[in-house]
Amino acid sequence: MLGAFLALALGAGPTASAASADEGASWRLEQPSAPELPTGQKAPTPIGLGKIGDIEFWAPNRGLLIAAGNPPTIPPGIWAYNGVTWHELSDKCGATDGRIAWAGPDEFWTVSDGRPGQANIEGTPPLADNTLCHFANGEIVGSYGSLAFRPSSYQAMHGAACVGGEDCWFGGEKLPEGQVGAFHLHWDGHSLNAEPAPQGHAVEDMRRFGGLLYEGLRIKSDDLLGEEESASEPSDLHVIEPNGVQPTFVSLFPGVPTYNSEEFPEGLDFLHLSADDGALWGAANPTVPTPQGSAPGEATVLRFAGGLWSQLLGPGTHPEGENPFTKQPGEERGATSKNETIGSIAAEPPDAGESGSGAENAWLALSSGENASKEPVAPALVARLTAEGTVSERSSLPNAQEAAEGVGPKGTADKIACPAPHDCWLTTSQGWLFHLTTPQGRQAEIESPDTDPYFNRAQPITFRPPDAGIPPVVPDAPPVDNSGLPGEIPQQPGTLVETSSGPTESRVTVPLVSRIHTRLVHGTTLELSFRLAVRANVRLIAKRRKQVVASTPTRTFASGNRKLLLRLRRNRWPTKLDLQSHALAPLPTTSTKGAGNDSVSTGFVVLPRARTFAGLGPIG
Repeated sequence: MLGAFLALALGAGPTASAASADEGASWRLEQPSAPELPTGQKAPTPIGLGKIGDIEFWAPNRGLLIAAGNPPTIPPGIWAYNGVTWHELSDKCGATDGRIAWAGPDEFWTVSDGRPGQANIEGTPPLADNTLCHFANGEIVGSYGSLAFRPSSYQAMHGAACVGGEDCWFGGEKLPEGQVGAFHLHWDGHSLNAEPAPQGHAVEDMRRFGGLLYEGLRIKSDDLLGEEESASEPSDLHVIEPNGVQPTFVSLFPGVPTYNSEEFPEGLDFLHLSADDGALWGAANPTVPTPQGSAPGEATVLRFAGGLWSQLLGPGTHPEGENPFTKQPGEERGATSKNETIGSIAAEPPDAGESGSGAENAWLALSSGENASKEPVAPALVARLTAEGTVSERSSLPNAQEAAEGVGPKGTADKIACPAPHDCWLTTSQGWLFHLTTPQGRQAEIESPDTDPYFNRAQPITFRPPDAGIPPVVPDAPPVDNSGLPGEIPQQPGTLVETSSGPTESRVTVPLVSRIHTRLVHGTTLELSFRLAVRANVRLIAKRRKQVVASTPTRTFASGNRKLLLRLRRNRWPTKLDLQSHALAPLPTTSTKGAGNDSVSTGFVVLPRARTFAGLGPIG
């Protein structure tokens, strides 16, 4: 299968071409109205939504975006598009620079900001883009986070994609100092588990294509790599291949992409990715400043279709100085720079009447030093790139007609998405939306809006469940005794009734974890079996004095008999085992009559010191 991935066509690409004009389509500002404030007031005119981290579509009339908000009028949250208008879907799970992953027509995930409230003497916990929200059937059905300042803490995530409802991946920053690999979480339909990639390059984008997940990576010279990655040239692109329970992370190299002569791999930034049914596109910018000792790179665009890779822009595709976006390689991005940078890319599906792979195009969100220097009132720049690598159209938004109507600049181009032919959406750095469509397309959307009640709620979603993985906060003092305060319903007088003075039966809460047993498998693998009273998150940590020497990922188990396997090293044998557990449902109660004593307390569990394993020393 990798043979098809690694095949590289260095020519100009397919010979068929699309029309230079976009079939009468034009860009227009389509900004949603601000939601009502708690006071019932509403902004008199549309305003920016704040930083929009991602915009994704399941269908042309079913879209989502995640925004940082524009307080106090616009809270952070999720917005939905029904083919006619955008409206606030949830005032929870917004993000500084979030991501959206569709898992089904009524199910999606978001990379969201954490919630303040964690206290730690080491400093303020990071909150940006390091938690997940799971939406299904019009509600937030799951929220996932972690405690800060731990080796297993969630890192900021910049990529998210699903192959289906039972296979979703989230990738992000490199693991904390001293650990090899990049942070990944995997949802298998039942539980969310950490599955770090052995390659140590940060994940900056993720996209599904052809039943596989592709990752755009940022390569840096100080990345801490595994043995396999250290022995080969680094790749800007990885593929996550399902392989039973354990996934495989495959590097696509050589030829994806092609570099300048004497250019270091870290001279090219990560690939922004986009895909439709026919092709996967990737676009990357040269890093600035150019790494010391490296030749400067160029703006690079790749396309994978029909089992072949083609490099549309980059070294060798144009005469020197003729790259449409990198006019002067190595030039800094100052206010006078002629170089343009690609902020995002969106594959535009071909018309049903168009034929040939060359009929497909991609839209690019662009900026430049001069353009960015005009923020926050910079125009938004976009360009349409054909499958042959030529720019067929450029636009500066708002267009001349809108400017004449009084529409001012709304910020540089940021994220772009194209759910259908001649149907694209652009977000700007200031949280505004431009829509590319034809008059016929606009009329069709108005006549057939999406009426799914899950995306057309009268009121936004306002409840986010507690984060699985973070223990609930237990008050350190009893509640105030307000039993005698005014307003309590007085007891009604009545006849005293004699009651039995015999023994009374009381009920106690069942412990979350019970029946713990341990044994060694093959000499160095510890098997810990236990019973859970309810669904819970569980993690086993092995320590040698104060140092963590081994740990399992945090796993979510249903109630019943369960087990964890932990591989140990003889030269770093632990002295203590910590079983961390967090209930995800209310614990049942049982009668005190005949209650056994074969259980342990819930939450944080330390195994008894007396336990030993095969004569290799005490545990605890």
